Amino acid sequence: MSATISKIDFKKEMNHLFSAPTGRVVEVNVAAANYLMVDGRGDPNTSKDYREAVEALFSTAYPLKFAVKKQQNIDYGVLPLEGLWWVENAEEFDRRDKSSWSWTAMIMQPEFISRDMFEQMLPEVRKKKKLPGVDRIRFERWEEGKCVQTLHVGPYSEEHETIASLHRYAHEQGHALHGKHHEIYLNTPDRTAPEKLRTILRQPVR
Repeated sequence: MSATISKIDFKKEMNHLFSAPTGRVVEVNVAAANYLMVDGRGDPNTSKDYREAVEALFSTAYPLKFAVKKQQNIDYGVLPLEGLWWVENAEEFDRRDKSSWSWTAMIMQPEFISRDMFEQMLPEVRKKKKLPGVDRIRFERWEEGKCVQTLHVGPYSEEHETIASLHRYAHEQGHALHGKHHEIYLNTPDRTAPEKLRTILRQPVR
C-alpha cells in the first residue's frame, strides 16, 4: 500500500508574499527563506544569460520537487519566478532603460529542501539537461525584511508608473528605499497576453 501524498500550496500558505492589491500599496515583512539564484547583468529582453538563467532555475526546481515527492511523500507546486533588479542608486531606477540593470533571477524553495539536496541534484541536472546556466545557480538563504508592494497588471514595459507610486508611498510613510527592486511573476509572458500579465512589485524599505 503506497503512502499518502501530502499536498502543500505554498502560494496559499504564504498569501501575503504571493498576492497584492492593484492600485494600492501594502506593507509586508519578508522572512528569511531558501532560494535558487542566478546573477547577471543587462536587458532581460535581449540577454542570452537571462534566458539561460531562467531555464536553468526551472530545470533544477522541478527535479527537486519530484525528489521530495518520491522521498518524503510531499507534493507542492514550484513557486513563481522572481527577479531582483538594481542600479547603483535605487532612486534612479528606470524601467524604460534596461541596459544598465543588474539582476538576480530566483525561485523560492520550501524549508525541507536543503543545500545538500540541491548539491546532490545538480550533477543529475547537468547530465540530463546540459544547460549552460546550471553552473551559475547557487543556493542561498536570503531575507528582505520590511517591504512595500503592489500588483501591476499589464506589460512589463509599462511598470514605470506603478514603480513610481510604490516609491511615492514609501516616502509618504517616512520610509527610505534600500536593497533591490523585486518582482514576482505570477504568470509567464509566452502564455499570457501582455495586458493580462500580473506582476508583484516589491521594494525593501527602512
